[in-house]
Amino acid sequence: MARCPTPAADRDPDGPPHRVVVLGAGGFIGRQVAAAVRAAGGEPLLVARRPLADATARCLPLDLIGDGPDALSRLLDTERPSAVVNAAGAVWSREPETMRQANHTLVETVLAALAAATWRPRLVHLGSVFEYAPPPPGTALDERAPTRPTTPYGQSKLQGTRAVLAATADGRADAVVLRLSNVIGAGTSPSSLLGQVAAQLRAAEAGREAVVRVSPLRASRDFVDVRDTADAVLAALTRPVGGQVINIGRGEAVPVRTMVERLIAAGGRPARLVEGAGAGVRTGTGLDWMQVATGTARRLLGWSARHSLDSSAQELWRAATARPAPVTGPPPAQQH
Repeated sequence: MARCPTPAADRDPDGPPHRVVVLGAGGFIGRQVAAAVRAAGGEPLLVARRPLADATARCLPLDLIGDGPDALSRLLDTERPSAVVNAAGAVWSREPETMRQANHTLVETVLAALAAATWRPRLVHLGSVFEYAPPPPGTALDERAPTRPTTPYGQSKLQGTRAVLAATADGRADAVVLRLSNVIGAGTSPSSLLGQVAAQLRAAEAGREAVVRVSPLRASRDFVDVRDTADAVLAALTRPVGGQVINIGRGEAVPVRTMVERLIAAGGRPARLVEGAGAGVRTGTGLDWMQVATGTARRLLGWSARHSLDSSAQELWRAATARPAPVTGPPPAQQH
């Protein structure tokens, strides 16, 4: 079998990326990755299921599951990108089948496209720290931690990660997996806990105290800014890290209550926080404590988080106030 042409030999670990296909380019992380590629002097090629009205780069509508691997394979051979970033997927859907399709079937489609293409770019796949087994409080999870997820979301993400690692081991892909902790910042989903807190702050009448109702805030999470996340992706595009799993986080567990309070402070409006079982439906993630060890990211990617959580909260609020005011519903569970 003839060897597939690959840009790997031409990669400069310290140079800018070249053409990068961003799958899920309409999403929270995908948009930031595309912006970071462009800022670094590269050319992002945006792939989303629907045209992006506000796209600032070339955009190709593509239904990765519905269209099958052939469409993506043709795109790779035509565009000859240096890398593909898989930022597509579903987050915390109530339907396990939706998450299986978006987080596993879609990944298998991407891998099949890479295997069929005559051009072989690097794949950066975005996984999740929720693929790990629940750790004891006070434990920092490194990449050797057991992967026994307790939620359909974590299980579907782990299936996708395993498929990527198997394809790399078999020589069907040059890929790296970044396991992301809780990503926050500008563009955070309005359906997430912090997105709903922002919506309740905005809905308050001018000059009146906002009442922010949430389910009990008991968990601690490792939050990382979406800008830092995009920087980690940029590093993974060119570094010799194929076949690796790398945790991406700040390396500290922060009480979710503290993050909510930071967002309220960023809003600059008088507000009262009300917690209670009746304020929101709590569905457990099995992970009330989350902190990741980031030594591998520092060693292999030369990466560590730079943005403060106050900055993340301010960017989240700025972006939320730039959108049309949403119709608020019951606060979501404490799972983001």
